[in-house]
Amino acid sequence: MTSQSTPLDTIDRAAALLLADGRFFADVVTRPFPLLLTVTRGDIVVVLAPGPVWDRGRDLLKPFAERFAEGLANLVLLGRPEEKDLAHAMNLGLASLLPREPEPDELMIAVQRALEMLESKSRAERRGKWLKRYRYELGELINIARAMTTERVVDKLFSVILEKSRYVTGADAGSIYVVEGDESSPQLRFKLTQNDSISFDSREFTMPISNRSIAGTVALSKKTISIADVYHLPAGSSFGFDRSFDARIGYRTKSMLVAPLISQRDEVIGVIQLINKKKDPEKKLLTQADVDEQVIEFDERSDELLGMVAAQAGVSLENVMLYDEIRKLFEGFVKASVEAIESRDPTTSGHSRRVADLTVELAKVIDGYTEGAYKDASFSREDLRELEYASLLHDFGKIGVREKVLVKAKKLYDESLDAIRARFDFVSRTIESDVLMRKVRALESGAPKSELLALDQELVARRAELDVAWEAIMGANEPTVLAAGDFAKIEVLAKETYVDLRGEVRRLITDEEVTALSVKRGSLTAQEFDEIRSHVSHTFRFLSQIPWGKALRRVPIIAGAHHERLNGTGYPNRLRAEEIPMQSKMMSISDVYDALTASDRPYKKAVPLERAIDILEYGVKDQHLDGELVRIFREARIWERAESVKKQ
Repeated sequence: MTSQSTPLDTIDRAAALLLADGRFFADVVTRPFPLLLTVTRGDIVVVLAPGPVWDRGRDLLKPFAERFAEGLANLVLLGRPEEKDLAHAMNLGLASLLPREPEPDELMIAVQRALEMLESKSRAERRGKWLKRYRYELGELINIARAMTTERVVDKLFSVILEKSRYVTGADAGSIYVVEGDESSPQLRFKLTQNDSISFDSREFTMPISNRSIAGTVALSKKTISIADVYHLPAGSSFGFDRSFDARIGYRTKSMLVAPLISQRDEVIGVIQLINKKKDPEKKLLTQADVDEQVIEFDERSDELLGMVAAQAGVSLENVMLYDEIRKLFEGFVKASVEAIESRDPTTSGHSRRVADLTVELAKVIDGYTEGAYKDASFSREDLRELEYASLLHDFGKIGVREKVLVKAKKLYDESLDAIRARFDFVSRTIESDVLMRKVRALESGAPKSELLALDQELVARRAELDVAWEAIMGANEPTVLAAGDFAKIEVLAKETYVDLRGEVRRLITDEEVTALSVKRGSLTAQEFDEIRSHVSHTFRFLSQIPWGKALRRVPIIAGAHHERLNGTGYPNRLRAEEIPMQSKMMSISDVYDALTASDRPYKKAVPLERAIDILEYGVKDQHLDGELVRIFREARIWERAESVKKQ
């Protein structure tokens, strides 16, 4: 080529060389402009231009400016430009500077190296983007796992699982099904649905697990199914898709990804169904045009991500279900324990439940307080459950107390009263027999009528004395405050004796019976009262043998301290105010209030509300009850809150 060759000649020659070189056969060699030559490989391109183009025709390169900036294009100049400082050109993508008429090998090497440089850079950028995406997805998966493992409520966990699955895959909507029933007739229960585009009412329903439905097929096969368009199912599919639901709610279901939720025992416990993967997760699918523009098939990466989420979800769901079973087991145990207690002491039926309701409501009110001594107190859901269990079981130790002591309504047990009645009857019959024998002897001796009349009057008088004594015993047997006169009568009767059939002198009422009848208040002797009070120690000992776990570990301590008093005069451990758990102080108030106002006690009438509150205040003055807690109990009208919750 002569020195008179033009830039156009330069490009013509380069084009001829590249088109003739078989090494660029797979690449696309074109002339987008007369003075430019491009070699395209995939999404990268090498632009060849004569040197003068850089000096005077740089506008020809503008169509490639964006690709130069993105690192998808390189420039090869044929012939040195007049501009001596080519640093700017290198920044814009200059890869090689060749002679105006390079040798074929020089041209091939320069173009090949420019392409390889772009490929290497592209791979590096893809790796960087992939790594960035991987780190992002890994972070999201960790967050999802954390969210799943910390949720303990089944229905809330369903919501978390579905929300996170949709998030990582870009799904517009989705549903969750749970496996129910036994092996002979398993079913899928529709539990939850979510949809970013539209709102609609849904309710739970069940359907048999079979190959007739997509979810059923997934549950049976334990394999994920991906469908590009459920309106056009793959040929030979055993399952179908019911379009009537779409028609009813005004939605178009298109792409779908359905995966099983598998437990650690390799059992399918549920199915997650994702609907309509979107190009832009923020877009709503309100029209068919929106669906056509936005919805794409779930790709392989979506399948992988859902698989990872579903694996974690299966384990988390199994754990929560197991946790729920354990909770129900505990609740069943507590309920059975309360029924066992109340079956031994029917006089306090319902007391444990009422004390629990009152105490839990008091805790809820305190949890929201921002002032006072308990402004920093808080009660989590687990704390409230712990408090409820402790309150329900606060009298559990009564199973260690003799039943006749628990249900003792009078000062004397029935058998003791029957024994005294028998003695009185024996004495009465003895008196009658004695008088009659004396009367017979008087008749035999010819005694006057006045003597016989005196004997009859003696019999009546002695029987009347017995009747008066019996009435004194019956009066003293009532669990009321014993009057001084009644106590004096019992003391006199304690000295009365009679002679039995064997001729032995016996007391009309025994020491134990005198002790019982001499109780000044209530129906229990000091020994029986100590036995009743021992139920608190039994409660703590029995409950301490139960493995409550970390969340409920304080149940025995709380339940075992509900009869302690702030001034240290309570039982069983005579704890002082600072040593008594706050929950026990709260329970003490509820326990006293219910004992006062309960209408099911046969030995006393229910105390009016106002009087009950006054008695609580007396308990504060006597340093038995916490004044601040009693104030909150009164001002918040806890009894009304507890009754309202019970009616809900």
